[in-house]
Amino acid sequence: MTLRKTSIAAAAAVVLALTATACGGGDSGSDDGITIGVKVDQPGLGLKTPDGEYVGFDVDVATYVAKELGYKESDITWKEAPSADRENLIANGDVDLIAATYSITPERKERVSFAGPYMLAHQDLLVRKDYTDVKKQSDLDDSSLKLCSVTGSTSAANVQKDFAPKADLQEYGTYSQCLTGLQNENVDALTTDDSILAGYAAQKEHQGKFKLLGLNLSDEPYGIGLKKGDTELQKKVNKAIEKMVDDGSWKKFADKHFGPADYDYGKAPEITEGS
Repeated sequence: MTLRKTSIAAAAAVVLALTATACGGGDSGSDDGITIGVKVDQPGLGLKTPDGEYVGFDVDVATYVAKELGYKESDITWKEAPSADRENLIANGDVDLIAATYSITPERKERVSFAGPYMLAHQDLLVRKDYTDVKKQSDLDDSSLKLCSVTGSTSAANVQKDFAPKADLQEYGTYSQCLTGLQNENVDALTTDDSILAGYAAQKEHQGKFKLLGLNLSDEPYGIGLKKGDTELQKKVNKAIEKMVDDGSWKKFADKHFGPADYDYGKAPEITEGS
């Protein structure tokens, strides 16, 4: 009886060992993969191409961070992260990280944690090339002005609270929808971060049709969103961001995606989260 029990225990130990090996018992966790939320309709930042490839500055940043966490590029599952859904995607465990023009704000930090920031953008307006009704910030607070932004974005909140509470704000699901409205003259201006606007203006089909007003209405520090209170992951992501800046990869990614738009992306900001 004792011998039989010993044999069963030994067999169980072998099964457990094999299971651990199959599940990737190493520290990298690469066998399990990682899911990262990104935008899919923002040229220069996060765009899903017709052939299913994900490209853009945020995508390159996220790929670099994932590799520093021990994941190969093939381990990454990309998931669309609309502005209004980002906190829920993290809180529900649908994604591990989000790199999607995700501005760090006190309100968002109540539900999620951030690493970074890894970029500092500024809210601006994109208008048609021949549009002249708005030249400075004080021109914005006009009930006849039709502005478009995305539901759940800090840009939309800024318009309502600070810049133009009297303006007619149209909130769409995506910036691409806003751009279509701008092209069709259903709205006068698209407002969001200058980095996003530059990406749209730089597309071949849009070159020469639009202009940024250069108003610098706000500071928008982009962070990488993660589960609330996960300080261990936060530290690892911050370390990856620091390395990305130090080894020149950050500038290489920025030049690659923002250079064609002649957009002054500035320097990488100092990391403030988790410090």
